Amino acid sequence: MYDLTTIAKPDDTAVRQNAGHHGGASALAIMRRIEETIDAETAAIRSDPRFDIKASNTRKSRHLYELSKALKSTDEAGLAAAHRDALVRLRNKLAANEATIKAHMSAVGEVANLLQDAIERVQTDGTYSEREFGQASPA
Repeated sequence: MYDLTTIAKPDDTAVRQNAGHHGGASALAIMRRIEETIDAETAAIRSDPRFDIKASNTRKSRHLYELSKALKSTDEAGLAAAHRDALVRLRNKLAANEATIKAHMSAVGEVANLLQDAIERVQTDGTYSEREFGQASPA
């Protein structure tokens, strides 16, 4: 768990108690869970074609809500360097996750276009298709 000695001296109990009231430890724990969720999602998108992205989005939304609540009770002074480092790490992981999702969505779009073209070719013999004769010229 979070080592409060990184923001306070071991004998400074008032500061340690205050840090707990600021949601510091819970915010770090939530950020770690978000990182784990993002890492798992990124890996799964890259390797598992049956990955449930909707369920993953639900988990991420829940974590974001929890983080918002934890940080709402944290004053700016309560954000230790560990919090800032965790937020930077999280931002980098989210950027990599976003790039993976974009690549996945692009691939899905390309496959959908290929399937649509194949279906159109199968459904017509090309005799009366606009594609075969070009645009109809005005009379």
